[in-house]
Amino acid sequence: MGTQQILLIVLSVIIVGVAIAVGISMFNSQAYNANKTAIASDAQAYAAQVLQYWKTPESQGGAGGVAANMTTTAVTAYLGLTSPNNTNENGTYTVTSADGTTVVLTGLGKANRNDMNPQIITTITLATDTVTAVASDEPVGSV
Repeated sequence: MGTQQILLIVLSVIIVGVAIAVGISMFNSQAYNANKTAIASDAQAYAAQVLQYWKTPESQGGAGGVAANMTTTAVTAYLGLTSPNNTNENGTYTVTSADGTTVVLTGLGKANRNDMNPQIITTITLATDTVTAVASDEPVGSV
Protein backbone atom coordinates (compact mmCIF):
# COMPACT_ATOMS: atom_id res chain seq x y z
CA MET A 1 0.00 0.00 0.00
CA GLY A 2 2.87 2.45 0.74
CA THR A 3 4.33 2.11 -2.76
CA GLN A 4 1.00 2.98 -4.33
CA GLN A 5 0.68 6.13 -2.21
CA ILE A 6 4.21 7.26 -3.11
CA LEU A 7 3.47 6.74 -6.80
CA LEU A 8 0.28 8.82 -6.50
CA ILE A 9 2.20 11.61 -4.74
CA VAL A 10 4.91 11.59 -7.42
CA LEU A 11 2.29 11.62 -10.18
CA SER A 12 0.45 14.51 -8.46
CA VAL A 13 3.67 16.53 -8.20
CA ILE A 14 4.40 15.98 -11.90
CA ILE A 15 0.88 17.01 -12.92
CA VAL A 16 0.99 20.16 -10.76
CA GLY A 17 4.44 21.06 -12.17
CA VAL A 18 3.23 20.72 -15.75
CA ALA A 19 0.11 22.79 -14.97
CA ILE A 20 2.24 25.57 -13.47
CA ALA A 21 4.58 25.58 -16.50
CA VAL A 22 1.64 25.78 -18.92
CA GLY A 23 0.07 28.58 -16.88
CA ILE A 24 3.26 30.65 -16.91
CA SER A 25 3.62 30.14 -20.65
CA MET A 26 0.03 31.25 -21.25
CA PHE A 27 0.51 34.34 -19.05
CA ASN A 28 3.68 35.38 -20.89
CA SER A 29 1.99 34.94 -24.27
CA GLN A 30 -0.96 37.06 -23.17
CA ALA A 31 1.35 39.80 -21.82
CA TYR A 32 3.19 39.91 -25.15
CA ASN A 33 -0.05 40.16 -27.15
CA ALA A 34 -1.38 42.85 -24.80
CA ASN A 35 1.83 44.87 -25.31
CA LYS A 36 1.50 44.55 -29.08
CA THR A 37 -2.09 45.81 -28.88
CA ALA A 38 -1.06 48.69 -26.61
CA ILE A 39 1.69 49.94 -28.92
CA ALA A 40 -0.70 49.65 -31.88
CA SER A 41 -3.18 51.82 -29.99
CA ASP A 42 -0.50 54.38 -29.15
CA ALA A 43 0.64 54.40 -32.79
CA GLN A 44 -2.93 55.09 -33.94
CA ALA A 45 -3.15 58.02 -31.52
CA TYR A 46 0.13 59.41 -32.86
CA ALA A 47 -1.15 58.94 -36.42
CA ALA A 48 -4.22 61.02 -35.59
CA GLN A 49 -1.94 63.75 -34.21
CA VAL A 50 0.16 63.67 -37.41
CA LEU A 51 -2.97 64.20 -39.49
CA GLN A 52 -4.01 66.98 -37.14
CA TYR A 53 -0.62 68.65 -37.58
CA TRP A 54 -0.89 68.26 -41.38
CA LYS A 55 -4.30 69.97 -41.48
CA THR A 56 -3.63 72.72 -38.91
CA PRO A 57 -2.84 76.09 -40.54
CA GLU A 58 0.74 77.32 -40.35
CA SER A 59 -0.44 80.40 -38.44
CA GLN A 60 -1.65 78.07 -35.68
CA GLY A 61 1.54 76.01 -35.49
CA GLY A 62 0.69 73.28 -37.97
CA ALA A 63 2.00 72.24 -41.36
CA GLY A 64 -0.86 73.92 -43.20
CA GLY A 65 -1.02 71.16 -45.80
CA VAL A 66 2.43 72.16 -47.09
CA ALA A 67 4.61 69.15 -47.89
CA ALA A 68 7.83 71.04 -47.12
CA ASN A 69 6.66 71.47 -43.50
CA MET A 70 6.34 67.69 -42.98
CA THR A 71 9.94 66.89 -42.05
CA THR A 72 11.03 64.22 -39.63
CA THR A 73 12.29 66.88 -37.23
CA ALA A 74 9.07 68.92 -37.37
CA VAL A 75 6.79 65.91 -36.88
CA THR A 76 8.97 64.55 -34.06
CA ALA A 77 8.87 67.92 -32.30
CA TYR A 78 5.09 68.25 -32.76
CA LEU A 79 4.46 64.79 -31.33
CA GLY A 80 6.92 65.39 -28.50
CA LEU A 81 8.84 62.21 -29.32
CA THR A 82 12.28 63.57 -28.48
CA SER A 83 14.25 61.41 -26.07
CA PRO A 84 13.38 60.58 -23.27
CA ASN A 85 9.75 61.52 -24.00
CA ASN A 86 9.52 58.97 -26.81
CA THR A 87 9.12 56.13 -24.29
CA ASN A 88 6.09 55.21 -22.19
CA GLU A 89 5.01 52.11 -20.25
CA ASN A 90 4.19 50.31 -23.51
CA GLY A 91 7.27 50.95 -25.63
CA THR A 92 9.47 53.36 -27.56
CA TYR A 93 8.20 55.43 -30.49
CA THR A 94 10.13 57.14 -33.27
CA VAL A 95 9.28 59.03 -36.44
CA THR A 96 11.21 56.91 -38.91
CA SER A 97 10.62 59.16 -41.91
CA ALA A 98 8.53 62.09 -43.08
CA ASP A 99 8.84 63.22 -46.69
CA GLY A 100 5.84 65.46 -47.28
CA THR A 101 3.62 62.71 -48.68
CA THR A 102 3.93 60.00 -46.02
CA VAL A 103 5.00 59.77 -42.41
CA VAL A 104 6.26 56.49 -40.94
CA LEU A 105 6.10 55.88 -37.19
CA THR A 106 7.73 52.90 -35.49
CA GLY A 107 6.66 51.60 -32.09
CA LEU A 108 8.80 48.97 -30.36
CA GLY A 109 7.17 47.22 -27.40
CA LYS A 110 8.78 46.40 -24.08
CA ALA A 111 7.41 42.85 -23.78
CA ASN A 112 9.77 40.03 -24.64
CA ARG A 113 8.98 36.56 -25.96
CA ASN A 114 11.65 34.23 -27.34
CA ASP A 115 14.11 37.17 -27.49
CA MET A 116 11.68 39.12 -29.68
CA ASN A 117 9.86 42.42 -29.06
CA PRO A 118 6.58 43.40 -30.73
CA GLN A 119 6.90 46.16 -33.33
CA ILE A 120 4.26 48.23 -35.07
CA ILE A 121 5.15 50.25 -38.18
CA THR A 122 2.48 52.81 -38.98
CA THR A 123 2.38 54.61 -42.33
CA ILE A 124 0.29 57.76 -42.66
CA THR A 125 -0.47 58.82 -46.24
CA LEU A 126 -1.20 62.53 -46.06
CA ALA A 127 -2.94 63.03 -49.41
CA THR A 128 -5.63 60.43 -48.68
CA ASP A 129 -5.61 60.63 -44.85
CA THR A 130 -5.09 56.88 -44.62
CA VAL A 131 -3.29 55.07 -41.83
CA THR A 132 -1.79 51.61 -42.32
CA ALA A 133 -0.21 49.59 -39.52
CA VAL A 134 1.94 46.48 -39.86
CA ALA A 135 2.76 44.31 -36.85
CA SER A 136 5.95 42.30 -36.65
CA ASP A 137 8.42 40.87 -34.16
CA GLU A 138 11.94 42.26 -33.89
CA PRO A 139 14.94 40.69 -32.15
CA VAL A 140 15.69 42.22 -28.77
CA GLY A 141 18.05 45.19 -29.15
CA SER A 142 17.65 45.47 -32.94
CA VAL A 143 16.14 48.95 -32.86
